[in-house]
Amino acid sequence: MMDVISSIQGVVWGPVMLVLLFGTHVFLTIRTRVIQRYVFKGIKLSVTPDKEAEGDVSGFGALATALAATIGTGNIVGVATAVASGGPGAVFWVWLTGLFGIASKYGEAVLAIKYRVKGKDGAMNGGPMYTLERGMKQKWLGILFALFAGIACFGIGNGTQGNSITGMVNNTFGISPVITGIVLTVATGAVILGGVKSIAKVCEKLVPFMAGFYILGCIIILVMNHEYLGAAVKLIVTSAFTGNAMGGGFIGATVMMAIRFGIARGLFTNESGLGSAPIADAAAMTRNPVRQGLIAMTGVFWDTIIVCAMTGMVLVSSILKNPEGMSGLTGGDLSSAAFATIPVIGPIVLTIGLITFAWSTILGWSYYGERCWVYLAGEKTIMPFRILWTIVVFVGSVASLDLVWGIADILNACMAFPNLVALLGLSGVIAAETKKYLFNDNLDGWSDDEIPVVDK
Repeated sequence: MMDVISSIQGVVWGPVMLVLLFGTHVFLTIRTRVIQRYVFKGIKLSVTPDKEAEGDVSGFGALATALAATIGTGNIVGVATAVASGGPGAVFWVWLTGLFGIASKYGEAVLAIKYRVKGKDGAMNGGPMYTLERGMKQKWLGILFALFAGIACFGIGNGTQGNSITGMVNNTFGISPVITGIVLTVATGAVILGGVKSIAKVCEKLVPFMAGFYILGCIIILVMNHEYLGAAVKLIVTSAFTGNAMGGGFIGATVMMAIRFGIARGLFTNESGLGSAPIADAAAMTRNPVRQGLIAMTGVFWDTIIVCAMTGMVLVSSILKNPEGMSGLTGGDLSSAAFATIPVIGPIVLTIGLITFAWSTILGWSYYGERCWVYLAGEKTIMPFRILWTIVVFVGSVASLDLVWGIADILNACMAFPNLVALLGLSGVIAAETKKYLFNDNLDGWSDDEIPVVDK
């Protein structure tokens, strides 16, 4: 069965998908006249509450919820896998994918706000399913997206994350997965039962802590490896275009391997084009779509341009410093070896980073899944979903989930296709909204789009 799943994974996440995703990033970069140049304006807006606007959470709360789901183990283990398989040049392509991916993340958020609706309970609902239904007039594609995301969330956003946490805690501290699973389940239930406001409140505090804590660990390692930083940067850039044939800690990687693994890992870590983050963005208090679009795109900046880049520098500089000790290591083992250079507390720093990254993913994806099921079957699904989600946290913590991970990975790819249809099909809308509010210097202007109230 796993062989079949692996074969399907290879097809849906093959060259066609990678070219389609990266191509969309580049196309929207051109269509928005390089929206990336406004990333610092987006950062400023993210800490400037728009309290008079309609929405469930602040713009920063929506960003934090999306970042909670996006910043995960892929930022550490995923980058390590890219370096091990594609050589040091893969780091450059991870970074470049994030740079272009900013445009897609911006476009997703703009559409999510423009086409969001209000439920009978007053909660905001939005995301690709509503964009496809209201913007593209293709409700069947919206249903497909919601169905794929509503199922995939239990695997890639829940069970597998819980499994990673209990495994790391057991390896580092020797605590039984059952005990960790119980604690994790109770903590998750206490947060998600309060809905998006509770999730956003926790994520607003958790995301800065977990990112700051991990980045501090990276900075300590980079200071310890300062003699190798220049060589690491040079190797990353040159290997991205010439390949790498040196021995020691690196396998002989070609340019195509660097591109393939770098782009693939970059796309996985920041989720630009996947369609998940705009579900959270739709809940934001914002006076027009572009304001939240600018805030949302900073998520890719923090996730990939900063966190993934620092992980890559830590790994490559550590391998240059100790090629024999890190030779042959891959994935999590490569990350562990790099952080082990910090005396005593290195492995603890890495473990806490991975635990917080994984738990935040569980919180963020719970909201994504819930809103998808609300779209499919109405508000009556909210409480059953939250209870089931909490149960799956414990099941995932103590069970083997290779098959679940594989199926969820396939469904993630299936999510991306309808979302990319919306992004490309409505690129003119994205460009028009950008011109209306950003290029006409009207970011404080109020949208004249009416938010309809729906039965579900």
